[in-house]
Amino acid sequence: MIELKNIFKWYNVGGNRAFVLKDVNLQIQEGEFVSVMGPSGSGKSTLLHIIGLLDEPNEGAYLCRNEDVLKLKEKRRAEIYKQHMGFVFQAYHLIDELTVAENIDTPLIYKGLKSSERKAIVADMLDRFGIVGKKDLFPNQLSGGQQQIVGIARALAGKPKVLLADEPTGNLNSKQGEEIMELFKKLNQEDGVTIIQVTHSEKNAEYGSRIIELLDGQVIQAGS
Repeated sequence: MIELKNIFKWYNVGGNRAFVLKDVNLQIQEGEFVSVMGPSGSGKSTLLHIIGLLDEPNEGAYLCRNEDVLKLKEKRRAEIYKQHMGFVFQAYHLIDELTVAENIDTPLIYKGLKSSERKAIVADMLDRFGIVGKKDLFPNQLSGGQQQIVGIARALAGKPKVLLADEPTGNLNSKQGEEIMELFKKLNQEDGVTIIQVTHSEKNAEYGSRIIELLDGQVIQAGS
Protein backbone atom coordinates (compact mmCIF):
# COMPACT_ATOMS: atom_id res chain seq x y z
CA MET A 1 0.00 0.00 0.00
CA ILE A 2 2.77 2.45 1.00
CA GLU A 3 6.39 2.06 0.01
CA LEU A 4 9.28 4.42 0.68
CA LYS A 5 12.47 3.89 -1.29
CA ASN A 6 15.80 5.53 -0.40
CA ILE A 7 14.20 8.54 1.25
CA PHE A 8 16.53 11.39 2.23
CA LYS A 9 15.51 14.65 3.91
CA TRP A 10 18.01 17.35 4.76
CA TYR A 11 18.32 21.05 5.47
CA ASN A 12 21.22 23.20 4.32
CA VAL A 13 22.97 24.72 7.33
CA GLY A 14 25.95 26.94 6.68
CA GLY A 15 26.74 25.24 3.38
CA ASN A 16 26.48 21.72 4.89
CA ARG A 17 23.63 19.23 4.77
CA ALA A 18 21.99 18.47 8.11
CA PHE A 19 20.21 15.16 7.55
CA VAL A 20 16.83 14.51 9.16
CA LEU A 21 16.23 11.21 7.29
CA LYS A 22 18.91 9.07 5.68
CA ASP A 23 18.21 6.32 3.16
CA VAL A 24 14.89 5.21 4.65
CA ASN A 25 13.27 2.15 3.05
CA LEU A 26 9.88 1.03 4.33
CA GLN A 27 6.83 -0.95 3.28
CA ILE A 28 3.49 -0.62 5.05
CA GLN A 29 0.72 -3.04 4.13
CA GLU A 30 -2.99 -2.26 4.11
CA GLY A 31 -4.57 -2.92 7.50
CA GLU A 32 -1.32 -2.74 9.48
CA PHE A 33 -0.97 -0.87 12.78
CA VAL A 34 2.58 0.44 12.83
CA SER A 35 4.29 2.25 15.71
CA VAL A 36 7.28 4.50 14.92
CA MET A 37 9.65 4.99 17.86
CA GLY A 38 12.95 6.71 18.49
CA PRO A 39 14.53 9.49 20.58
CA SER A 40 13.73 13.16 20.01
CA GLY A 41 15.34 14.41 16.82
CA SER A 42 15.44 10.95 15.21
CA GLY A 43 13.17 12.03 12.33
CA LYS A 44 9.91 10.38 13.45
CA SER A 45 7.58 13.33 12.82
CA THR A 46 9.31 14.19 9.54
CA LEU A 47 8.81 10.62 8.34
CA LEU A 48 5.11 10.78 9.30
CA HIS A 49 4.68 14.13 7.53
CA ILE A 50 6.25 12.73 4.36
CA ILE A 51 3.95 9.68 4.43
CA GLY A 52 1.00 12.03 5.08
CA LEU A 53 1.98 14.32 2.16
CA LEU A 54 2.49 17.31 4.47
CA ASP A 55 6.20 17.41 3.57
CA GLU A 56 8.35 15.94 0.83
CA PRO A 57 11.84 14.45 0.77
CA ASN A 58 14.86 15.85 -1.06
CA GLU A 59 15.56 12.45 -2.61
CA GLY A 60 13.87 9.08 -2.98
CA ALA A 61 10.59 7.58 -4.18
CA TYR A 62 7.23 7.30 -2.43
CA LEU A 63 4.64 4.87 -3.80
CA CYS A 64 1.07 4.98 -2.51
CA ARG A 65 -1.22 2.36 -4.06
CA ASN A 66 1.32 2.00 -6.89
CA GLU A 67 1.29 5.72 -7.72
CA ASP A 68 4.64 7.50 -7.60
CA VAL A 69 3.43 10.32 -5.37
CA LEU A 70 6.42 12.63 -5.74
CA LYS A 71 6.01 12.73 -9.53
CA LEU A 72 2.35 13.68 -9.38
CA LYS A 73 0.94 17.16 -9.88
CA GLU A 74 -0.11 19.08 -6.78
CA LYS A 75 -3.82 18.61 -7.55
CA ARG A 76 -3.55 14.80 -7.73
CA ARG A 77 -1.48 14.73 -4.53
CA ALA A 78 -4.17 16.75 -2.77
CA GLU A 79 -6.77 14.25 -4.04
CA ILE A 80 -4.80 11.32 -2.60
CA TYR A 81 -4.54 13.12 0.73
CA LYS A 82 -8.28 13.85 0.80
CA GLN A 83 -9.25 10.34 -0.33
CA HIS A 84 -6.89 8.27 1.80
CA MET A 85 -5.34 10.18 4.70
CA GLY A 86 -6.47 11.34 8.12
CA PHE A 87 -4.13 13.13 10.55
CA VAL A 88 -4.27 13.30 14.35
CA PHE A 89 -1.87 15.76 15.96
CA GLN A 90 -0.51 15.97 19.50
CA ALA A 91 -1.59 19.62 19.73
CA TYR A 92 -5.13 18.83 18.41
CA HIS A 93 -5.07 21.66 15.79
CA LEU A 94 -8.76 22.36 16.25
CA ILE A 95 -10.05 25.69 14.94
CA ASP A 96 -10.81 27.83 18.01
CA GLU A 97 -13.53 29.89 16.31
CA LEU A 98 -15.53 26.81 15.25
CA THR A 99 -17.77 24.59 17.38
CA VAL A 100 -17.13 20.88 17.81
CA ALA A 101 -19.62 20.05 15.04
CA GLU A 102 -18.11 22.66 12.71
CA ASN A 103 -14.58 21.36 13.34
CA ILE A 104 -15.66 17.83 12.38
CA ASP A 105 -17.39 19.22 9.30
CA THR A 106 -14.28 21.06 8.00
CA PRO A 107 -12.61 18.20 6.03
CA LEU A 108 -15.99 17.24 4.54
CA ILE A 109 -16.36 20.71 3.01
CA TYR A 110 -13.05 20.17 1.19
CA LYS A 111 -14.35 16.85 -0.11
CA GLY A 112 -17.16 18.73 -1.83
CA LEU A 113 -19.97 16.77 -0.17
CA LYS A 114 -23.54 18.07 -0.11
CA SER A 115 -24.73 19.79 3.05
CA SER A 116 -27.19 16.96 3.87
CA GLU A 117 -24.45 14.30 3.52
CA ARG A 118 -22.09 16.31 5.70
CA LYS A 119 -24.73 16.76 8.41
CA ALA A 120 -25.40 13.00 8.48
CA ILE A 121 -21.66 12.18 8.77
CA VAL A 122 -21.11 14.77 11.52
CA ALA A 123 -24.13 13.44 13.45
CA ASP A 124 -22.76 9.90 13.10
CA MET A 125 -19.31 10.96 14.39
CA LEU A 126 -20.78 12.89 17.33
CA ASP A 127 -22.83 9.82 18.25
CA ARG A 128 -20.00 7.34 17.72
CA PHE A 129 -17.61 9.23 19.97
CA GLY A 130 -20.19 10.12 22.63
CA ILE A 131 -19.87 13.88 22.16
CA VAL A 132 -23.39 14.81 20.98
CA GLY A 133 -23.80 16.98 24.08
CA LYS A 134 -20.61 18.89 23.20
CA LYS A 135 -21.48 19.67 19.57
CA ASP A 136 -22.12 23.41 20.13
CA LEU A 137 -19.14 23.99 22.43
CA PHE A 138 -15.88 25.58 21.35
CA PRO A 139 -12.46 23.89 21.80
CA ASN A 140 -11.51 26.09 24.78
CA GLN A 141 -14.58 24.76 26.63
CA LEU A 142 -13.32 21.15 26.38
CA SER A 143 -10.74 19.15 28.32
CA GLY A 144 -7.59 17.96 26.55
CA GLY A 145 -9.00 14.46 26.21
CA GLN A 146 -12.24 15.77 24.71
CA GLN A 147 -10.32 17.97 22.26
CA GLN A 148 -8.28 14.97 21.13
CA ILE A 149 -11.46 12.92 20.62
CA VAL A 150 -12.84 15.75 18.45
CA GLY A 151 -9.53 15.74 16.53
CA ILE A 152 -9.87 12.00 15.92
CA ALA A 153 -13.55 12.34 14.94
CA ARG A 154 -12.55 15.05 12.46
CA ALA A 155 -9.75 12.87 11.05
CA LEU A 156 -12.14 9.92 10.63
CA ALA A 157 -15.10 11.87 9.24
CA GLY A 158 -13.65 11.60 5.74
CA LYS A 159 -13.33 7.79 6.08
CA PRO A 160 -9.54 7.68 5.57
CA LYS A 161 -7.84 4.42 4.62
CA VAL A 162 -4.74 5.56 6.55
CA LEU A 163 -4.76 7.29 9.94
CA LEU A 164 -1.52 9.06 10.82
CA ALA A 165 -1.10 9.97 14.50
CA ASP A 166 1.75 12.11 15.83
CA GLU A 167 2.12 11.52 19.60
CA PRO A 168 -1.70 11.29 19.87
CA THR A 169 -1.69 10.86 23.66
CA GLY A 170 1.21 13.23 24.40
CA ASN A 171 -0.98 15.85 26.13
CA LEU A 172 -3.37 13.43 27.85
CA ASN A 173 -3.42 11.74 31.24
CA SER A 174 -2.89 7.99 31.36
CA LYS A 175 -6.61 7.10 31.48
CA GLN A 176 -7.46 9.35 28.51
CA GLY A 177 -4.41 8.03 26.66
CA GLU A 178 -5.53 4.44 27.17
CA GLU A 179 -9.02 5.25 25.87
CA ILE A 180 -7.54 6.80 22.71
CA MET A 181 -5.27 3.79 22.13
CA GLU A 182 -8.17 1.36 22.61
CA LEU A 183 -10.13 3.41 20.09
CA PHE A 184 -7.27 3.12 17.58
CA LYS A 185 -7.08 -0.63 18.16
CA LYS A 186 -10.81 -0.94 17.46
CA LEU A 187 -10.56 1.19 14.30
CA ASN A 188 -7.73 -1.01 13.07
CA GLN A 189 -9.26 -4.39 13.92
CA GLU A 190 -12.94 -3.72 13.17
CA ASP A 191 -12.82 -1.06 10.44
CA GLY A 192 -9.56 -2.13 8.80
CA VAL A 193 -8.03 1.37 9.05
CA THR A 194 -4.26 1.34 8.50
CA ILE A 195 -2.68 3.22 11.42
CA ILE A 196 0.79 4.71 11.60
CA GLN A 197 1.55 6.31 14.94
CA VAL A 198 4.62 8.12 16.23
CA THR A 199 5.06 7.58 19.96
CA HIS A 200 7.60 7.83 22.79
CA SER A 201 5.53 5.42 24.87
CA GLU A 202 6.48 1.74 24.79
CA LYS A 203 3.03 0.92 26.18
CA ASN A 204 1.36 2.73 23.26
CA ALA A 205 3.79 1.23 20.75
CA GLU A 206 2.71 -2.26 21.80
CA TYR A 207 -0.79 -1.59 20.45
CA GLY A 208 0.82 -1.78 17.01
CA SER A 209 1.44 -5.02 15.15
CA ARG A 210 4.92 -3.79 14.22
CA ILE A 211 7.45 -1.34 15.65
CA ILE A 212 9.76 0.73 13.44
CA GLU A 213 12.70 2.26 15.29
CA LEU A 214 14.53 5.32 14.05
CA LEU A 215 17.89 6.62 15.21
CA ASP A 216 19.59 9.68 13.71
CA GLY A 217 17.24 9.59 10.73
CA GLN A 218 17.85 5.93 9.89
CA VAL A 219 15.65 2.86 10.35
CA ILE A 220 17.46 0.54 12.77
CA GLN A 221 14.57 -1.89 13.18
CA ALA A 222 11.41 -2.49 11.16
CA GLY A 223 10.35 -5.89 12.47
CA SER A 224 7.46 -7.05 14.65
